[in-house]
Amino acid sequence: MSLANSPAIALPSESALILGATQGIGLGFVKHLLQQPNISRIFATYRTAEAAGELLELQTANPDRLICTVLDITDESKIAALIQTIQINTQCLHWVVNCVGVLHEGTLQPEKSLSQLDPERLMRYFQVNSIGAVLLAKHLVPLLRHGDRSIFATISAKVGSIGDNQLGGWYGYRASKAALNMFMKTAAIEYGRKSPNTIIALLHPGTTNTRLSQPFQKNVPPEKLFSTERTVAQLWTVLNGLEPTHSGQFFSWDGTELPW
Repeated sequence: MSLANSPAIALPSESALILGATQGIGLGFVKHLLQQPNISRIFATYRTAEAAGELLELQTANPDRLICTVLDITDESKIAALIQTIQINTQCLHWVVNCVGVLHEGTLQPEKSLSQLDPERLMRYFQVNSIGAVLLAKHLVPLLRHGDRSIFATISAKVGSIGDNQLGGWYGYRASKAALNMFMKTAAIEYGRKSPNTIIALLHPGTTNTRLSQPFQKNVPPEKLFSTERTVAQLWTVLNGLEPTHSGQFFSWDGTELPW
């Protein structure tokens, strides 16, 4: 029998959840996954409809594959409601990528010195960048615990590495990303017992040309400023290469392991 007449091999059907899909890397992941034929269902979260126009247009164009929902990651009740919504539509998730994060918004700006520290602003960094992710880990167990390989990846940042910190500054952002790394490292140990087929990974995407990085791109060499499409493709390659022994580790965009 010729290859031309051979029956098509059905790809396994997988489901994914992208958190923080309004713009930037999160929206890039949604677009990338829509191009993957084995991803049959994609759930995507956004904070406000006003800022999620492109995402909601994708949902309109892909009503059978893309389900979008509002989420405030700092509200645990909203996270629990999201999980219930997903469970109505699917029994399991194979891919979760948490792209929610804050570096600057309004009066919240990265601090340059101790004199700029403010308790309320520090708390905002931790609520968005650290606590939300570990609450996701708490509630996602039933959807990730199944017989297939599953990935729970969270976008971290190299500036959250304590060992790599040579410049100082950015107290709240650095500390909240370091806390994120510890939360997810610890969660990976528990997942190893409760959901051994789940790989938890922390990812440094590199400097990507997004709204988050735009105020800080002046000194970034052009070859180190990545488009969203390039960043997503690089991270997707890293995620596809992970094995269970990699769970709880911190990886750069090129697959190298980063120090804590």
